[in-house]
Amino acid sequence: MAVDLTAADALALRMTSLLLRPAVQPDTVVQVVEWFGAMQAQDMASGLWSLGARLPGRTTSDVQAALERREALRTWPMRGTVHLVPPADARWMLELTGVRSLAGVEARRARLGLTDVDADRALDVLGAALAGGGRLTRAQCLAALREAGIGTDEQRGYHLLWYASVRGVTCVAPNVGTEQTFALLDEWAPEPRRLDRDKALALLAHRYVRSHGPVTDREFAGWTGLTLTDARRGLTGAGDTLTRVRVDGEQTYVDAAVVDAPRTPLDEVLALPGFDEYLLGYRDRSLMLDEAHRSAVVPGNNGVFQATVVLGGRVVGVWKRRLGKSTVTITVHPLTRLTAKVRARVEQALSRYAAFVELPPRFDWTA
Repeated sequence: MAVDLTAADALALRMTSLLLRPAVQPDTVVQVVEWFGAMQAQDMASGLWSLGARLPGRTTSDVQAALERREALRTWPMRGTVHLVPPADARWMLELTGVRSLAGVEARRARLGLTDVDADRALDVLGAALAGGGRLTRAQCLAALREAGIGTDEQRGYHLLWYASVRGVTCVAPNVGTEQTFALLDEWAPEPRRLDRDKALALLAHRYVRSHGPVTDREFAGWTGLTLTDARRGLTGAGDTLTRVRVDGEQTYVDAAVVDAPRTPLDEVLALPGFDEYLLGYRDRSLMLDEAHRSAVVPGNNGVFQATVVLGGRVVGVWKRRLGKSTVTITVHPLTRLTAKVRARVEQALSRYAAFVELPPRFDWTA
């Protein structure tokens, strides 16, 4: 029989699953990324802090060094969006969920003035240009395509770089300075994990529930881009690694190893990046975000999320940072009334981010 949870209990468990409470404490980048299976990382600065927020005491340099050691890589494993994934799992994820973003690609190419022949030639060109274990910047990849007579203007280049990664030819390697780079997936991750479809669905289901639960089957389908039928197949295949619980009468899933984690009242203050699984890992964000604050977190509903201040598991403000040579200026915009004591705790949480980028902070409150 499923356990009944209150919304408060569910939120406490969810923050534990998200590695934002101390009940589960990973020690390395590879442990964090494997826990999640995939972490939103279309914005590199946000992706770095998503890792740093879960690895107390680490700096940007520490996380970048881990990525250089190939503890994780970036690619487009699902929903046409860049994520950090374990290198060994990139290929089966691309084959299971990444290729679903290819639906409608012909219409997209027609609008761009590209053909299937152009796209397949681009795979050959990039494969040859990157062979030998090196990596090229985005600009160098586009130059190689142009030299081969393939147009890259008006979003053609982005489409071809995306296509090469979704097809498993390339992956996104760590930046060189501020420049994005690409490498061959087979050379960056030479020992891929091999899974049949059912095992892949089950592993993906377990990892999503472990890192986001309690969640519904529809949330899992939405996160992966899978059909609801495949999502349910994966959840069933995960077997006794998952436990069913009811949240306000709705059936949800939580990791069996996390379900008994302490559900003490949430009181932590956190400073999280905008593109973090805390919000982007769900379609229904009502446990964490008041509807009245949604427009402040996603202005214009354009898919660009602001960095958030979180108190007791819920969003209470947004923040922006400006990196200078000697300080990082952090502007905080509260979305609800915060006492002087809470503001001091917010600044303490944001100071963790300042330590991560190795700059002293200067705070600016808008209200």
